[in-house]
Amino acid sequence: MFRLTISLTDCLDSGSCHGPKWRMEPGDLFIPVDSIEEEATLTCDAKGTPPPQYRWSLNGTLINLGLDRRRHLSGGNLIISNLDRYQDAGMYQCMAYNTVGAILSRIASLQFAYLDHFKVHTRSAVSVREGQGVVLLCGTPTSSGDLTYAWVFNEYPYFVQQDNRRFVSQQTGNLYIAKVESSDVGNYTCVVMNSITKGKVHSLSATCYGITCSVSSSPVPEITWKRANGIPFPSKVKMKYSNAVLEIPSFQQDDTGGYECVAENKMGKNTATGRLAFYAKPQWIQTMKDTALAIEERLDWECRANGKPKPSYTWLKNGQQLLSEDRIHVADGILSVSALTLSDAGMYQCVAENTHGVIYFAAELMVLASPPDFTGNVLRALLKAKAGTTVALGCKPQAYPIASILWKKGNLPIHTNDRITLSPDGTLRLANVSKSDAGSYTCFARNRFGMSSTTGRLLVTDPTRIIQGPVDMEIIVGESIVLPCQVGSDPVLDVSFSWAFNGQLIAKGDGHFELVGGRTAGDLMIRNIQLYHAGKYICVVDTDVESLSAVAVLIVKGPPSPPDMVTVEEVTDSTAQLAWNPGRDNGSPITNYLIQTRTPFTVGWQRVNTVPEIIDGSKLTATVVDLNAWVEYEFRVLAKNSVGVGEPSPVSVKTRTEDAVPDAAPGDVGGGGGSRSELVITWEPVPEELQNGESFGYIIAFRAFGEVSWTHVATSAPGASRYVYRNDSIAPFSPFHVKVGTYNSKGQGPFSPVVTIYSAEIGKLMNVSGIFRATKLFLVFKRTKITKVVLVLGYEVVYWEDDTKPETMGKVRVPWNQTSVTVSGLAGNTQYFLTVSAFNTAGTGPFLPAINVTTKKPPPAQPPLNIEWTLIGSQLSLYWEPVLAMESESEVTGYQVSLTFSVCFTVTCLFLLCFQPSESMELTVWWLALSCQAYKEWKQPTWLCPTFTNPYQHL
Repeated sequence: MFRLTISLTDCLDSGSCHGPKWRMEPGDLFIPVDSIEEEATLTCDAKGTPPPQYRWSLNGTLINLGLDRRRHLSGGNLIISNLDRYQDAGMYQCMAYNTVGAILSRIASLQFAYLDHFKVHTRSAVSVREGQGVVLLCGTPTSSGDLTYAWVFNEYPYFVQQDNRRFVSQQTGNLYIAKVESSDVGNYTCVVMNSITKGKVHSLSATCYGITCSVSSSPVPEITWKRANGIPFPSKVKMKYSNAVLEIPSFQQDDTGGYECVAENKMGKNTATGRLAFYAKPQWIQTMKDTALAIEERLDWECRANGKPKPSYTWLKNGQQLLSEDRIHVADGILSVSALTLSDAGMYQCVAENTHGVIYFAAELMVLASPPDFTGNVLRALLKAKAGTTVALGCKPQAYPIASILWKKGNLPIHTNDRITLSPDGTLRLANVSKSDAGSYTCFARNRFGMSSTTGRLLVTDPTRIIQGPVDMEIIVGESIVLPCQVGSDPVLDVSFSWAFNGQLIAKGDGHFELVGGRTAGDLMIRNIQLYHAGKYICVVDTDVESLSAVAVLIVKGPPSPPDMVTVEEVTDSTAQLAWNPGRDNGSPITNYLIQTRTPFTVGWQRVNTVPEIIDGSKLTATVVDLNAWVEYEFRVLAKNSVGVGEPSPVSVKTRTEDAVPDAAPGDVGGGGGSRSELVITWEPVPEELQNGESFGYIIAFRAFGEVSWTHVATSAPGASRYVYRNDSIAPFSPFHVKVGTYNSKGQGPFSPVVTIYSAEIGKLMNVSGIFRATKLFLVFKRTKITKVVLVLGYEVVYWEDDTKPETMGKVRVPWNQTSVTVSGLAGNTQYFLTVSAFNTAGTGPFLPAINVTTKKPPPAQPPLNIEWTLIGSQLSLYWEPVLAMESESEVTGYQVSLTFSVCFTVTCLFLLCFQPSESMELTVWWLALSCQAYKEWKQPTWLCPTFTNPYQHL
C-alpha cells in the first residue's frame, strides 16, 4: 500500500488548490512473448492544482523507480523496456497525488500471450462403424491468450467444413462427427491459433476409422433448442452450424435460466440440459460530489453500485483505507465524519468490488475555516422602501464556522417583536415600515476566528400613485392619440416609464410609438394608428421601491377587410349572379357591399348596377344587371362600414356573358365625296363590347332621292366604317337616303336613322406668289372661277428642295376662305419648289405649275466677344470685338444692347443700335440717378428708358 503525507497549508491560504481527478487510467495489456524486446506503456494521467505527481505499484508493492533501470515515468505513464515474461507480468496500479490529496487508479493487468507446441506422441487410429458418431480430441497445448481451432483433413489446406454432421468446439478444440460416412475416412490434424500472437501449431495426424460422439445416430438427427421455462427466444438469438450452436449476443439478466438441446431422428430423440447464470462486475448507480464544509460541520457521503454478485465497499483517504474509529463511521458504502477538522481535508475514494471487478470513484473534501467576511455581500449604502411595506436587510458574511449575528440601529441594539424579526440566516425583517424606521443599520458577525460588520441606511418614502392613467378607447385607422400615464411620487425617488403592447415591451425606434412627458409623465403617443395596433396597452411605472401599472384596451376601427372567394354562379346575356365570403369588419359592422367590374374595353374598374340596388351588409349574394352580351367580365366586391370603404376583394375568374341579337345601331351615319360616279357611305363602327356575339357585321341600305325600294349590301367586317357604291349612272352631287344596320350569329339588329348624303363632286385651281425669309415663306395665291357645281373645302401647299430629296417634301393645308399661308421650319439659304391645289370631298384637284424660291441666310451664330466697360460719373462706356459673319450667314447690320437699372427697383432698357461693321464698337450712355424717394413719387418712371429714333444721337 502507498503511504503519503499531505500538507494543505498553502491551499488554505490561497483557496485555489484542487485534488487530482483522472483523465486517463491504465488499461489491461496482453503482449505477445515474441515482442518482449519492445516497450510496454501503462497510461496514467490526472488533472489537479498543483499538477499531480505519480507512483506505481506491482502486485501491491511500490515500484522503486530510482533503482529500476527498466522502468521509468513519462508524465504519469509507466514505460517498461526489455520486457521479462516472468518479472513484468502482474497487476499494476497508479497513484496520482498533490498537496490536496491522492487517488488510486483501477488495477490493470499486464500478461504475456504465448502458444506452446503440441506434446510429441503418436496418436492412435480411431475405428468406427459407418453411420455411428465419433469425437476426435485435439489435446490443446499450454498457452495464454484467446485460441481458435480448426481441423485439416488429409492434407493442408483442406479444412473440415462444419455442417449438420461435423462440428468443431471452440471451447475444447475437439471435432465431432455424427453419422460417419465412408468419405470421412482419412488423416485429421488439429490446428490451434493464438489471436494475440497470431501463432499457429499443428497436432500429429490421427487416422479415423470410426467415432464416438456426444450426438451420434443414424440418420443424422435434427437439433432444436428451447428454454426450460417455455419462453420463446428473443430476436437477437442466433443458431449456427445446423443448430449445433446457440448464440446469445449482449447477454443480460433476462437471458439467465435453463436451456434444452434436443437431438431427434426417426429412431428417437435425446435431450441435454444446461443452465446459464448472469454475472457482472460493479457499475456505479450513486456517487459522491466534491464537497466544501466548514470546520466542525458533519460529512455524510454514500456510494452505491450494482453487480452480480453484490459488490462490497471500502473507503480510501489519499489512497489509504479508512476504518471506523472515533469521529469516522464506515459501513456498506456510507462514510460519516462528525466535527470536521482541517486534517480531514483530502481526496476520498469509494471502492466497489466483487469477483468480477473493482471500480473506484473519487471526490474532494475541503474543510473551510475563516473569520466573517462581507466582501461581495455588504449592505446597500442606501436602501429605499415604500411606507407600509416589509423590508428585509440581509446579513450573510462568508464565515467558517457560521458566525453569530447582532443588529444595531445607530448605536442601539435591535430587539425583536411582532413587527421586527430575525431569521436564522441573519436576515432582519421590518414589517409595515414607517418614517420612524428610517436610519442607519449595522450587522455585526462573529465566530471564533474574528468579527466583521457592514452598515447601510434605510430611507422610507411615500407611496407612488398613478394620477392619470390610460383609459379604454375606440379610434379610427390613420388617426393619432396620446395614452396618458402621469404619477405623483416622492421627490427622492427615480421614476421610469415603459409601455407594453399585448405582452411585448414597446421598443424605441418604432415609427408609430413615442414616449412624451417629463419626470412625472410617461405618456405614449401613437401616430397613424393601424388595425394591428388594437389590443391591450400597459403603462409600467418603476421606482427605486415599487412598480405600478395601468391598463387600457384600444379598439381600432377601420374600413372592412377585403371580401374573399368571389364566384360567378349564374350568367345570362345581361346579368351575373355573384357570391362571396365576408372579410373582417375591423371594429365596425359592414353596412353594405359594392360591386365593380372590368372588361377588356373599359379603363379601370367601373361600378355596376345590381339587384338589390343597395346590397345590405348581411347579404353575401347579388345579381349584376345591365351587362353587355358576349363580353368577358371580371368582378370584385368592396365592403363598406361607418368608417369607409375597404380594399377590394381578389378578382373573380373571367366570365363571358351569353350572346344575343345586336341592340345597338351604328352612329354618325353620313358620307358623300369620293370619285366620279361613286356614292360614299360612312358610319361610326359599333364598339366590340356592343356587338353581342360572333359573326358581327353591317347591313348598308340606300336609295336615290324619290325612290321607294332600298338597295341592301352586307359587310362581315366588324370594324368597317365606310362603303363605296359605284355606278356610272350616278350624277355628281345627287342626293341619296342612307341607313346602316347590324347583325351577328343570333340575328339582325336595329338600323340607324335615315340620313341624306350626296354623291361625289368635281372642281380645280390658279396662280401663286410668295415673300421669303431665312427659314419661313409667306405664300399668296388666287382662286379661279368655279365652272361647275364644286364645293371647295380648302387648299393644299406642297414644297420640296429638289426631286432628288423626297424626304424634304412637306405639305400645308388651309381652309377654303384663306388665300395665304406661312411655311416655317425651312432651311436657310436653300432653294425650294412650291405648288398649290384645291381639294374637296372628291379629293385633290390639279396643281399649279411649280415656282422656285431661295430662303435667306441665317443670322450670325457667334455673339460679340471681349466686352469691356468703364464708368466715369454718370457716363458708362462699352467696348466689344466686332462679329464677322460666316459665308453661310447674313451680314452684320447692327447690335442690340440691353441695360438694367437697379436702385431700389430694377428697370431694363433695350437699345437697338445699327452700325456698319467697320465703325468703332463703342457706346456711351447717360442716365439720371433716381433715389428711392423719387421712385415713390413717380410710380411709372418710363422716362428712364427713352426711345431713340436716331441710333447715333447719343454717340
